[in-house]
Amino acid sequence: MLAFVVAALLGSSLPQSVPASSPASDVTRQVPEDAPAVTIGDVEIIARPRGDTVREFVNEVAAPNRNRGIARWEKDVCIGVANLRGAAAQYIVDRMSTVALEIGLTPGEPGCEANVIVIASDAPDRVAEELVNERLNVLIMGGSGMDQGRAALNAFASSDRPVRWWQISMPIDSQTGAAAIRLPGECGGSCTGGADFGPKVRLPTSTRLSSPIVDSLIRTVIIVDLEQVRGVTVQQLADYLAMVTLAQIDPDADTHAFQSVLNVFENPASADGLTEWDQTYLQGLYRANRTRNIGSGLPELSDSIRRVQAREGATAPD
Repeated sequence: MLAFVVAALLGSSLPQSVPASSPASDVTRQVPEDAPAVTIGDVEIIARPRGDTVREFVNEVAAPNRNRGIARWEKDVCIGVANLRGAAAQYIVDRMSTVALEIGLTPGEPGCEANVIVIASDAPDRVAEELVNERLNVLIMGGSGMDQGRAALNAFASSDRPVRWWQISMPIDSQTGAAAIRLPGECGGSCTGGADFGPKVRLPTSTRLSSPIVDSLIRTVIIVDLEQVRGVTVQQLADYLAMVTLAQIDPDADTHAFQSVLNVFENPASADGLTEWDQTYLQGLYRANRTRNIGSGLPELSDSIRRVQAREGATAPD
C-alpha cells in the first residue's frame, strides 16, 4: 500500500477583500489647475479577431490523447482528496463539484467511489514514483488511445510543477455509453474457442466526416506539491484543479497571453479563480457535439466556445 505523507493544512486562506480605491475627486485635486496641456500623438490599437484568439487558446491548451478526439466527463464525477485537513479538503471537493455541476455533470454523493483523486504531499516526487512503480495499473489501463503514453508518464513522474496530473479516457459509443474498445484481459461473447473479440459498436451514422464514437474521461490523478502552492489561495488552487480535471489541459501550455486561472502559480495576482474565459472554455467543451471526425476536434471545440461567447456576450481572452 502506498505510504502517502499526511501534510499540514495549506498555509493559505480564502481571498481577502481589497480596500476600495481612492475616490477620483481626491486624485484630481492633486493636479494644478494651470498645468500645461499634454498632447499625445496618434495611438494605434491592434486587436486580434475574437475567433483567432479562441483558436490560439484552444490550440495551446487542449491536449487530446494521440489519435483520439477531445475527451470530457460524460456524467458522474466523484472527487476525493487525500492528505489535507478536513476544512481544506472539504472546500476543494465542494468547489470542484460546484464547477462540475455548473457545466452539466453530476457530482458524486458522500461515500462515492472517487474517479478524481487529488493527493497533497510535501514529498510529491515520492508519491509519483510510488504510483508509477507500485500502482501502474491505476495510470495505464492498456487500452489503445486511453492515455498520453509512456513518455508523458515519465514527464508526470519527474515533473517539478506545483500541480501535476494524469488522465485516462476511453472511446465510447455516444448513443449507449458502452466502451468502444477492448481492454487487455477482456473479451467479447463467451470467451471460448480462442476468440477474443472487441465490443460490437453499431455505426449507423458513421461517415468520413462523422462518427458516433466519442472519448470519455474516466479517471484523473492529481498530485499537489504543498510547498509550491502556498503562494495561492485555497480558492485559486481549487479552481485550478477543477480546470485541469474537467478538461484535457496540456501541462506545457504557455498561457501567459491569456486571462486564465492556469497562470496563478506564475502570477498569483492574475486571477482570483476561474476567469470568465476559463468558464466559457469549459462550457464550450461540454456543449460541443464531438461527433465529427477526430481531425475536426479542436476546430469543433473552438466553434462551440465561440457560440457560447456569442450567446452569453462573453469577451475573448486578453
